[in-house]
Amino acid sequence: MAGGWLTTHVLDTARGCPAAGLRITLYRIAAQGRRRIAAAVTNADGRTDSPILPKGRLAAGRYELVFHAGDYLRGAGLSGAEPAFLDEVPVRFGIADPAAHYHVPLLLAPFGYSTYRGS
Repeated sequence: MAGGWLTTHVLDTARGCPAAGLRITLYRIAAQGRRRIAAAVTNADGRTDSPILPKGRLAAGRYELVFHAGDYLRGAGLSGAEPAFLDEVPVRFGIADPAAHYHVPLLLAPFGYSTYRGS
C-alpha cells in the first residue's frame, strides 16, 4: 500500500445540481469475487464527506463503485415508470498507481450516465 486515495462525486445532469443523498458502495475485485470495503452517502455537494478510500488504504488492483441511482432517482421524482430504467450503476476500474489520487465521478440522468477519471 501507498499514500493514494479515492474520491467520487455525483452530479444530477437532469436537474443541473449535485446529487445529494445518493448511496455508494465500493468493492475490491479479486479472483475469488468482490468484497465490500466501503460505503458512503453523498452530501449536499454531491460528494462524500471524506474520501471513499482514504490516504494509505489504496492498493493496486480492480475496484467497483456501485452508485445506487434508482433509489436517488425515485426519491427525486425522476425515475419514470417502474421498473426504472437505471437502478444500480456499477463502474469497474483499475488502480495502477496506489500512490496517486483517483477521482471517479458520475454524471447521472434518468436514462443515462457518464463517468471518467477526474482530478
